[in-house]
Amino acid sequence: MRRYVMAGNWKMHKTVGEAVELARAIRAGLESQPPDLDVVLCPPFTALQAVGQVLKGSRIALGAQNMHWEREGAFTGEVSPAMLKDVGCQYVILAHSERRQMFGATDEGASRKARAAMDHGLTPLICVGETLAERESSRTLEIIGQQVEKVLRQLTPDEVARTVVSYEPVWAIGTGRAATPQQAQEVQSFIRKQVARSHGEGPADALRILYGGSVKPDNVASLMAESDIDGALVGGACLKADSFLGIINFSAP
Repeated sequence: MRRYVMAGNWKMHKTVGEAVELARAIRAGLESQPPDLDVVLCPPFTALQAVGQVLKGSRIALGAQNMHWEREGAFTGEVSPAMLKDVGCQYVILAHSERRQMFGATDEGASRKARAAMDHGLTPLICVGETLAERESSRTLEIIGQQVEKVLRQLTPDEVARTVVSYEPVWAIGTGRAATPQQAQEVQSFIRKQVARSHGEGPADALRILYGGSVKPDNVASLMAESDIDGALVGGACLKADSFLGIINFSAP
């Protein structure tokens, strides 16, 4: 039985003080009735250490929003997997659509980062997704298939079983327009079948596949009811404690 993951991607929001306040509110909201799922908070780099201190001793994991694949070196403006591990990160988001669209992130780079994450004891949370033009031209599965194949190619079957993949249709991110549960299920079932072909049935069954794209408290339950949706990568709705807690504490329909 796959364990749900609810991950909050804070993107470029929150000063250190604001981040600490939000992390404390989320921790407090989960302590009375801890959910039977994994919760991950991914603040900006500047707040990682402070938020990590807030989360110490809790069941909430700390994640970063990106990293370089090298351990160290002359890479101005980059952060290494060793640095993330040092401040307490357990997860790292890779190849988010905003990184792909705005900053040139590629599947090949994500593959190298996924390898480096595993080598440093971090769980890669790898994003894949199609644009609106690609969906409207009936290329969704083709595009997703190419992305999944490329980003997972350097991982062993055992490592794939410990990886998290998030399907995030680009056209649904920050637009308020979420994929229907049926649309998400179609793609996420396809991802699992492709991984079964490339890495085996066992790793495919263990792989947790999240949905990301305008997830809110009022649509999360219907998404989680689908058999291949194992959680959510949440953007805007994770920036307020009550909203994110509402997603974490969803009730299945």
